[in-house]
Amino acid sequence: MRRDILPAAASLLVFGATEASAQSLRTAQERTADLFARDRAVAVRDRPQPAYDALGIRTGGFTVFPKLQFDIVQDDNVFAAEDDRQGATTLRLRPEIVARSNWSRHALQAHGRVAIDHNLEFDSENTTDWSLGAAGRLDVVRGANLVAGADYAKAHEARTAAGADPITQRPVAFDLTSTYLGAERARGRLRVTARAAVHRYDYRDGFSDTGALVKQDDRDRTVFTLTSRADYALSPATAIFLQVTSDDRDYDRIAGRPLRTSSGYQTLAGVDFELGALVRGEIAAGYIRQAFEDAPFGDLDGFGGRAKLSWFPTQLTTITAATARTVEDTGVIGAAGALRTDLSLTVDHELLRNLILTAQATYADDAYNGLARTDTRFGAGVSAAYRINRRHGFTAGLTWLDQSSSGAAQGPSYRNTRLYVGSTAQF
Repeated sequence: MRRDILPAAASLLVFGATEASAQSLRTAQERTADLFARDRAVAVRDRPQPAYDALGIRTGGFTVFPKLQFDIVQDDNVFAAEDDRQGATTLRLRPEIVARSNWSRHALQAHGRVAIDHNLEFDSENTTDWSLGAAGRLDVVRGANLVAGADYAKAHEARTAAGADPITQRPVAFDLTSTYLGAERARGRLRVTARAAVHRYDYRDGFSDTGALVKQDDRDRTVFTLTSRADYALSPATAIFLQVTSDDRDYDRIAGRPLRTSSGYQTLAGVDFELGALVRGEIAAGYIRQAFEDAPFGDLDGFGGRAKLSWFPTQLTTITAATARTVEDTGVIGAAGALRTDLSLTVDHELLRNLILTAQATYADDAYNGLARTDTRFGAGVSAAYRINRRHGFTAGLTWLDQSSSGAAQGPSYRNTRLYVGSTAQF
């Protein structure tokens, strides 16, 4: 399969600095920190709150952060059905533990998370998801580091997930194994990064309402992604960059099903910047292409890009707009993938030091490859997070989703509204 590796290979040559050059890098790295830092303003949700942030439990060179979230969720369309909408209440328990190193150099973090949903009306919607993972950073010399991580998760696909099709008796479950390895090198005005990642998806078959087997094996796949990026600082507040991402999506071959295996790449050129303490962002545009082995699917290609802009009208308000155009895998039978366009607008406001209000609006458009179908999704939501002290807090929110589907092979169209309230305990 075609794989664009030249940018990554070139970048890896830059990582060959030795300790002998460490002294000369110190001054350059100090300048680099200023050239690439975008921290004149701090977003509402990123701002430290010493009176309310968890202290954790110190043990040796690590700090452990236990957390427990309990939610009550009211859903007015639990099966994401166009007709015969059925409401339900779910009790959701989410314990987690995160351990972070306290070292002056290098870093290591590990986590364990569980999400247990108990539906009071429909046993079929009861689920238990969990994940275990770790990530680390090795500081080679000043301005150069290596990062690596691995994660294993047992999860399920939400009824309202994009491309969740067809309806099964229970939500479709899958296992996900993820690993990645990356490197970064910064010298003067130039910063180069490279990252390789592998994701293995293993789906479990389901059953329809009539008891018929719904095969999911044709969704099992291994995805290899290689990303390289070079940034050049024009000033302490502006840098231009070139990024190339290539991927191989290797699907398991299933008799009687078209093969979804593909390879592709995305080339982006862009700029990241900061206008004082008022605006910061990143804008990139380029070309995207995904070629499928099975000829009837054809290819996906065209404009690719992404953008994220954050505006800080005051220290208490952050407004963020984001957009992206990507090729996504899908569970829709007969489709090899989807060309997705995402838009979002989020407003965070710190009404009180311990009370943060959030409003969000989203739009997504999925044009499926190999199938005459386009799904359009509008979403909106409001939420509040209130901290009593550094150990306890409350959350509440309301979300709304409207999906419409068009085309000769159109899928489900539905609306879904969820109301939730919850409490958090942390140490």
